[in-house]
Amino acid sequence: MKRLLLLVVNCCILSAAFTQATPKKSNTAKPAAAGYQIPVTIAPFKNTKLYIGCYYGKYKNLVDSVMLDGQSSGVLKGKQKLPGGIYFAVSPSHTLLFEFLMDDKQQFSIKADTTNPEALTITGSPENTIFQNYTRYLSQKVPRLQQLQQQLKQAGTPADSTRLQTELQAANKELTDYRQNIVKQHPDAMLTAFFKTMKRPEFPAMPKKADGSLDSSYPARYVKEHFWDDVAFDDDRLLRTPFFDPKVDEYFKYYVSPEPDSISAEINYMLLYARTAKDMFKYLLGKFTDKYINPEIMGQDKVFVFLFNNYFSKGDTTWLNAKQKEYIFNRAYSLMANQIGEQAAIMDLVDTTGKETPLYGLTAPFTFVVFWDPNCGHCKEQVPRIDSIYDAKWKAQGVKIYGVNIDEKALDPWKKFIQEHHLDGWAHVYQTAAQKQQEQSTGQPNFRQLYDVFQTPTFYLLDDKKHIIAKKLSIEQFDEVMDAKRKQSAKK
Repeated sequence: MKRLLLLVVNCCILSAAFTQATPKKSNTAKPAAAGYQIPVTIAPFKNTKLYIGCYYGKYKNLVDSVMLDGQSSGVLKGKQKLPGGIYFAVSPSHTLLFEFLMDDKQQFSIKADTTNPEALTITGSPENTIFQNYTRYLSQKVPRLQQLQQQLKQAGTPADSTRLQTELQAANKELTDYRQNIVKQHPDAMLTAFFKTMKRPEFPAMPKKADGSLDSSYPARYVKEHFWDDVAFDDDRLLRTPFFDPKVDEYFKYYVSPEPDSISAEINYMLLYARTAKDMFKYLLGKFTDKYINPEIMGQDKVFVFLFNNYFSKGDTTWLNAKQKEYIFNRAYSLMANQIGEQAAIMDLVDTTGKETPLYGLTAPFTFVVFWDPNCGHCKEQVPRIDSIYDAKWKAQGVKIYGVNIDEKALDPWKKFIQEHHLDGWAHVYQTAAQKQQEQSTGQPNFRQLYDVFQTPTFYLLDDKKHIIAKKLSIEQFDEVMDAKRKQSAKK
């Protein structure tokens, strides 16, 4: 193929632009002295480097280091404050040692002994006092929770299962109550904001509909409507946690319709909310761009086009380098013309005899468009397979194939392949050098851009009016789409 191109309990292309954690003041932090100074003593490490890092969405970034002396001590310091969030100490061998919060003050001290995790002491930071009390509580409760979960999997009798479920529910309630108590006692604490973000709505009981039957769809609707209650997308600190990014993924996987307009509406809400939080805004825009610029599900590239029209084209590109910006703009312009449901772009190309054979000159209930290269190994495999299903089924159904050779310099290999594989009944076409020069001189877009042909083979399926109804699927999936469309038409 050618190509041109442990806080949590129960709970491509743009990476360089969107995952760099540049130290800066969190937009939610209160004014305080500039910079940070954090004396650390981490036994038993001596005369070696200690690193600190932070979470950043689904990534982990190292942000600073300090040389520990013969007494295992050193001072982490910098002229600019670090963004708030969950940070971690990393050993010289790059093992995560323990977590702590980067608060607003950033003038606290840390003392730890890695041979005795319970000896961790953080002084001068009320936020970390709350956090450390919580982590100590977890170290006592989590082993029992895990034990109960394992025993439940291996329960031998219904009675054992019921007993273990009751114990597990009680243990989970105790943990939830502990968190809620922190929220009540420390409503403005960083940990409170994190608990609110981690929380999932509980499934409510199903209410009855007017006809007396249970409304089975209500619990899922309720969870979706309350999934982001009390979560502030303009709080950059959430980005520096290990649980925010997975929660976003969970939401879009289970509670958002895969239909592009539904996805775009949800993303737009998040981005508009996060607009004043530069780190969160950039991360989410990058995350969704990476996901939908080349989506796994057909038609979802429409989400990327939405992002381009509403954000990138309006100037949200200042953190991109020239190459990244060029790629995004080129991809957007290529995808705009070939969205599902749109009219296919005109192609008046020339056949093997030099005769102009327009795409719109084909009359058929379905037109299958194939962009291929006679020197492409994957094309040599796929094109005969297309012809096989065409001969076996599609031809009798009136399907027409418009096969486009994308390499005008490979005419002889192209014609030879057509002849040797008996690709009869196709409209075999290519763009002449004169046609290509004419397009360039008048500034018209080429079929490669109009049909997003940056790899071969590339396939499209058009209906009888030449609207795009499917693209870039497997041959079998295109066949299934045609069968489904025929069944729909038969029911009308």
